[in-house]
Amino acid sequence: MHIDDTTLAKLQRLGSIKVDEDKHDEIKAQLEEILGFVENLNSLELAQNSSSSHLKTPLRDDVVVDSHIAHDVLECAPKAQEGFFIVPKIIE
Repeated sequence: MHIDDTTLAKLQRLGSIKVDEDKHDEIKAQLEEILGFVENLNSLELAQNSSSSHLKTPLRDDVVVDSHIAHDVLECAPKAQEGFFIVPKIIE
């Protein structure tokens, strides 16, 4: 796909950005390179290479442990009551 000045202007408007005039050619070249890479990815036939699609990432077993972290954190708080932080009212 060819990136022209109209396309670049549209991208600037959609992205709410401003590209300096002296950078237009450089940005257009970079965008064309990115689009070429994406087109290359789109042309891959991944259905034929599904040998790894059945593999799963090994996960560790969930183990329930007694944690006192909430208690430890609340002990460091300036004010706490019934397991909650007490903070000054800032919105009326």
